[in-house]
Amino acid sequence: MTKEKVLGFTAFQNWITTLQASLKRQSFTTHTFAEDHYFLRWIKIQAFDEFEIKGVKRVLFIKLFAEVTTDNNEYLPGVVFLRGGSVAILMIVRPTDAPLERYVIMTEQARVAAGSLSFMEIPAGILDDERNIKLAALREIQEEVGIFPKADELIDMTKLAVQDHKVSESIQSAMYPSPGGCDEFITIYLWEKELDRLDIENLKDRLTGDRAAMEKITVRLLEYEKLVAVGGRDGKTLAAWSLYEYLKRIHPELLLEHERP
Repeated sequence: MTKEKVLGFTAFQNWITTLQASLKRQSFTTHTFAEDHYFLRWIKIQAFDEFEIKGVKRVLFIKLFAEVTTDNNEYLPGVVFLRGGSVAILMIVRPTDAPLERYVIMTEQARVAAGSLSFMEIPAGILDDERNIKLAALREIQEEVGIFPKADELIDMTKLAVQDHKVSESIQSAMYPSPGGCDEFITIYLWEKELDRLDIENLKDRLTGDRAAMEKITVRLLEYEKLVAVGGRDGKTLAAWSLYEYLKRIHPELLLEHERP
């Protein structure tokens, strides 16, 4: 691992920029740490993983330790696993002949980190250095589900949910599943449409996945009412469900306008 590779890793760039900006805010007299500032002293790269993607070797994950202390030797936990941002999509389909019926498109795939070969979750994926998060979401839908929605059919539920609560730091308008040890932030979209029943049936048990990313995915169709029972082990699924139910109460007009084809 070289300094150039670390500095060129998008996840590291985003993390260090955000952290440094937050540390500078301690100079404000109203800041919690205004009387005893924390400083980033040094960073130690402890481990990393590189993978060849489309013929190019790239860093995808870094584990580091950041020494963040005050002059009085007070410290903040600094173990960080860098992997960057992700997207997840709650995909709800309704048969045109029975629009009150709701089904959720799920993916079943191996997740070695969870010790599982058949983990159920909503479609999701890492950003791969993409700046346009919505395009990344569209790519994941195409690769994992095999359908091709339009960009304007996707609703950023995380952004809508937090838009009325402004924060002073430059953190993402997204969901952080494990901020105590990982930088990952997940933008969660909604795609809700009415489709012909035959088209919905054709989605069942479809085999998909990006071979270059070593993915083997089976598409599953689930009744909406069973979403939490089946997908409750997956943080993205639980977050998507809670956002959807919340926004249906707070901003129902923003969700309804994209339902029909």
